[in-house]
Amino acid sequence: MAIVNNPGAEPVQSSAGSVRANAGDDVPVVVEKLDIEHALVEDDPRKWSRARKGAILVVVSAAGVICGLGANLYNPAIAQIENDLRASSGEISWSISLFILIQGGFPVFWSAFSEIYGRKKIYLVSFALGIVGCIVAATAKTIGVLIGMRCVQAAGSSAVFAIGAATLADIFDPHVRGTMMGIYYGAPLLGPALGPIIGGALSQAWNWRATFWFIVVFTALCLIAFTFFPDTFRRERSLTYQSVLKRRLREQMAKETANMSSSSSMTHTLQKDLESQVVASGSQIVSQELKEIKLTLKDVNPIAPFASVLSRPNNVAILCTSALIFSIGYCMTYTCSRTLSSKYGYNALQIGLVLLSFGMGSISGSVLGGRLSDHVFARLKEKNGGVSYPEMRLESTKYSMLFLPPVAAAYGWCAEKHVHVAALCVFLFFTGFFAISMYASTLAYIVDANTGRSSSAVATNSCFRGTAAFVATEVAVPLELAIGDGGLYTLWAGLMVIAELLIILVWWKGGEWREKSERKEASLDR
Repeated sequence: MAIVNNPGAEPVQSSAGSVRANAGDDVPVVVEKLDIEHALVEDDPRKWSRARKGAILVVVSAAGVICGLGANLYNPAIAQIENDLRASSGEISWSISLFILIQGGFPVFWSAFSEIYGRKKIYLVSFALGIVGCIVAATAKTIGVLIGMRCVQAAGSSAVFAIGAATLADIFDPHVRGTMMGIYYGAPLLGPALGPIIGGALSQAWNWRATFWFIVVFTALCLIAFTFFPDTFRRERSLTYQSVLKRRLREQMAKETANMSSSSSMTHTLQKDLESQVVASGSQIVSQELKEIKLTLKDVNPIAPFASVLSRPNNVAILCTSALIFSIGYCMTYTCSRTLSSKYGYNALQIGLVLLSFGMGSISGSVLGGRLSDHVFARLKEKNGGVSYPEMRLESTKYSMLFLPPVAAAYGWCAEKHVHVAALCVFLFFTGFFAISMYASTLAYIVDANTGRSSSAVATNSCFRGTAAFVATEVAVPLELAIGDGGLYTLWAGLMVIAELLIILVWWKGGEWREKSERKEASLDR
């Protein structure tokens, strides 16, 4: 709470529980101190119309499709690429693994840039980079050039992973965030669902280069859409921005110590809590120094926010959970393609149609899981007297916890025994459904539990899941050959149990860990 001297007002209890004053009285006024997520800003994105918010959700979700398509359009054309570019299977494997690794890790850098320059500029730059990578890849004459440009393509397409979720956090309040995250994350899942079919059709109609030209056109359309995209970033709500700003203010104060009045003004600014806003008589108090200081490229530090996210035990536990849940999907679609080709004799298009069941299950789980997450969150908030905390959202995962491990193991043994493909489709669907419904809740939790640094938190999540998917892809075939599909997915069922235990741990102790970390960060920031 803050005390403001407002001459001549009679204290009146406000709706928010703070004490305000009427003009004309000379009494101390207690004004509510807002957390950084609800800091007052000009043109507040959360107060935009539903139509405007809906349009942003559609544009960001459409851009998210690029992430999934980049990895999955490529797979049906692998045989053509091997023949055309005289590539070995090892080189092809590198072109896939490096794409996954870079697409998972690079969002950490995009996130750091977006916390200084805003979301819109990063979208435009990353899309342009992705277009360049795809154009050069489409005209590549050697496998080395193709691998290099796949890396560039991965870096360009990865920005949406981090700042897409942060954009939604900018415009939606927590009570609807789970639903919106579910819709947003459902879009990239169209890549695994439709990518093999589209990629196979393009490769058969033309050749493998057509898959890259398709992404060029799609990304260009997204680039045009984002040209008219209103930036949702507000620096007053960014802990990263405020941290950099404080450092710059200290530097500026050191240079101006000779000017006592300027030094006094700067000291007053430093003492003020930049992570909150004080409102008096409905107006926001904004320091002149904050408006004058401009941050530059040298202020971008992706390591500091990354380390801040990992300093919290609740974050580390949920990030490991998300990585495991995400990786089973990559492993399952990869090994299923091999099984269908070698044991069932299916061609690329038939394999794509079978894998469509996993994609549709994932999309259904994302949308319905997000809605369930919001429903449970609202119910528990009401039960708790209108007070909410991020860990409430994790209760919605208990339904999927019961079914995901046995369903994953059942898929493996059906593939091992070569049962009818209809059984594989059923278990692929439900594995995708239960895994992604849990993932939708953990992603929303990561955003809710890291107010002021949602972009950095989601980027760290992307880095974890990308690294895990890289490892899962590399070890999938050796393990499949050694212990079979049944043994492999019994092992994955055990890993899913571990992931679920981590969720339960955060559900139980996460609030205590988070609040302890927040107090520690606040004391260090003084």
